[in-house]
Amino acid sequence: MRLVADVRRVVLLSLSFWMQVFGLAVLVLPELWYRVTGQDYDPNVAWWLGVLLLLAGIVGRVYQQGLSAWKEWIRIIAVAAIAFALALLLAWPSGASPLGGSPATEAQTLDIAVPFIARKEGEKLVAYRDSVGAPTIGFGHTASVHMGMVITHQQALDMLRQDVASHRTGLHRYFTSATIEIRLPATRDAAYTSLAFNVGPAGAGKSTATRRLNAGDVVGGCEALTWFDEAGHRVLRGLWERRQQEKALCMIGASR
Repeated sequence: MRLVADVRRVVLLSLSFWMQVFGLAVLVLPELWYRVTGQDYDPNVAWWLGVLLLLAGIVGRVYQQGLSAWKEWIRIIAVAAIAFALALLLAWPSGASPLGGSPATEAQTLDIAVPFIARKEGEKLVAYRDSVGAPTIGFGHTASVHMGMVITHQQALDMLRQDVASHRTGLHRYFTSATIEIRLPATRDAAYTSLAFNVGPAGAGKSTATRRLNAGDVVGGCEALTWFDEAGHRVLRGLWERRQQEKALCMIGASR
């Protein structure tokens, strides 16, 4: 039996090869999974993990070339710089700067979202029981509500503002930092927040609309907002109109 002359070098070469293979798999397989099953995932996790694996494989390969120390490090740094530059170019949508601008504040978004949502939701100033029997008042507010409670229109708006702010906060957990910094002006933030108020932060956050926006496809994300127009497997005119108006709000400032 012949033993391998340089076991360490063979193992390192093998590891660098498989890191590159796994890097490509991490980039490709989640996308194939989404296209087959329709299940969403955070593309940024797969993207950066894939880049790191590919970079590690390339660095390992360069390390085995037997170059002098300073030339070896120059090549490693050059490869790392190229990989990082490509990652930045592909991670941000065309026409958007990685540095971005100032993200929308909560107040700016609520100033748009609250009146928008108020026009879509029914207002009741006397407490009633909702479909599951919970005491409800105003624009669907349920916290600390008791039967016999009566409020003013302004109090109803104040409650709605609190509820919308809560839904916005829950939805923002599903946005990437790049989305919040450069793809979410107040109008688009209000459109997504309106959807979250209607279907829940998790429903909106795990949707294709959010997935596309996180991936840099602003127009595709705005279009996907319109998919939430059914109840009981039937398209409802009221929901269809609301989704179209959310899309129009979302598209302000978007490049077609």
